[in-house]
Amino acid sequence: MTIKQALISVSDKRGVLEFAQGLAAQGVSLLSTGGTAKMLREAGLTVTEIGDHTGFPEMLDGRVKTLHPKVHGGILARRDLPEHLATIAAHEIATIDLVCVNLYPFAATIAKAGVTLADAIENIDIGGPAMVRSAAKNYAGVAIVTDPQDYAPLLAEMQAHGGALQLATRFALAKKAFTHTARYDSMIANWLTALDDDAVLESLSSPEAAAPQPAVFPARLQLAFDRSEMLRYGENAHQRAAFYRDTTPLAGSIAAYTQLQGKELSYNNIADSDAAWECVKSFTTPACVIVKHANPCGVAIADSLVTAYEKAFKTDSTSAFGGIIAFNGEVGIDVVNAMNERKHFVEVLIAPSFSAEAIAALATKQNLRVLAVPISRLLNTLEFKRVGGGLLVQTADDFTAQAADLKVVTRTQPTPQQIADLLFAERVAKFVKSNAIVFCANGMTLGVGAGQMSRVDSTKIASIKAQHAGLNLKGSVVASDAFFPFRDGVDVLAAAGASAVIQPGGSLRDEEVIAAADEHGLAMVFTGTRHFRH
Repeated sequence: MTIKQALISVSDKRGVLEFAQGLAAQGVSLLSTGGTAKMLREAGLTVTEIGDHTGFPEMLDGRVKTLHPKVHGGILARRDLPEHLATIAAHEIATIDLVCVNLYPFAATIAKAGVTLADAIENIDIGGPAMVRSAAKNYAGVAIVTDPQDYAPLLAEMQAHGGALQLATRFALAKKAFTHTARYDSMIANWLTALDDDAVLESLSSPEAAAPQPAVFPARLQLAFDRSEMLRYGENAHQRAAFYRDTTPLAGSIAAYTQLQGKELSYNNIADSDAAWECVKSFTTPACVIVKHANPCGVAIADSLVTAYEKAFKTDSTSAFGGIIAFNGEVGIDVVNAMNERKHFVEVLIAPSFSAEAIAALATKQNLRVLAVPISRLLNTLEFKRVGGGLLVQTADDFTAQAADLKVVTRTQPTPQQIADLLFAERVAKFVKSNAIVFCANGMTLGVGAGQMSRVDSTKIASIKAQHAGLNLKGSVVASDAFFPFRDGVDVLAAAGASAVIQPGGSLRDEEVIAAADEHGLAMVFTGTRHFRH
């Protein structure tokens, strides 16, 4: 299909001048609207204004300009039906072979501080989506272009095919176009349905008033993700799986990874890598996190990454085998050498960057997946969990206790060193599956109890883990992700040698639990915030 006439009407004008120049150079006639037409004309291109093409001027402050039979007839007429072509010929409607349209900047408008409801509504495009959908529906005869990234490849294809675009290209553009309009409408629906109806009615009485702020949870939630890759299988070999990224992935999230080497990532690799990365990036000092089956099995901070790794590995070297390791700084050859000395088999290694020496050394481990992820401590605004017939949605767990948040509830006061270790332990416990119990000392985990049905069992397991690793729990501190429902957990951790405990509090038996801590001479602090992780 040879492109003879193109309609260009864009809000995002990146690269559109060069695209229009490339089209004109291949003999394509140009139609355009408003600001786009002005820009192209000033650049010396011959452009027909859409009002001149239709014989009907733009009206209603630009709300009506392309909603006209000479536009949509030229787009929608099927080139393979003689009766369609005869109809448009009878009405002197020329075919439009390429439509280049992107939509009013609704997202940018609602992101502005103090945006009014009137401004938001005015930036809902009507004619644009209509043209995009018309052209996409008639992809057999029309090319629809919505993405500036496609400009150069399309010009190259036309140059190679005598001004034509192939059917496969037009179909691919149509799929992208329908996705474009679907996401645009979803964004509008999410924003509008998150507004409080009473507040909206109040603002409507004063159009210049600031729009009501959207609630976190819209009444009707539309989600958009792009498939990044097909995975070998899901959690198990008989399950199929794929990895989808947000349309605009959060900076510094695992979805922003660059794989430097190694086998393809699996479903479990990505899930575990996310757990390790979210934990390690929460620390500002050099940190290492080792994860196995979504749980940290070793976490440490130190004055260097190699020391942090050595400490984290000591926690549970057995579970660390085949695990995921994440660092919050550049990995150097010293870290790689430390891993090699321990013959540490690792599935995935993650860091913001790697030295040239480290990359060269890691290259000998062909199956090791090495990921570079830009460091950022931003969290997803919302978290999702699929359940049968529905979706659970919640805000991120963005609370991390500081010294000022701690309430000492026992007679024994924690020392400054204990407070530092308690805050470290609480941060680790936040990333351990509930029920979570974490023994720590001197900036490293000593024993981790995860995912048990009772808190006392998690406490026992954490103690046993430390014993198996040959780590002394005397003087250690303990973090619990939720309150102790009975004193038995406190009795166990005290018997293991712990000297201080951090927990949210809030149990009906808090007094009994505090009394147990006093009996054992423990220091206990409350944070007031639970960190269940299911």
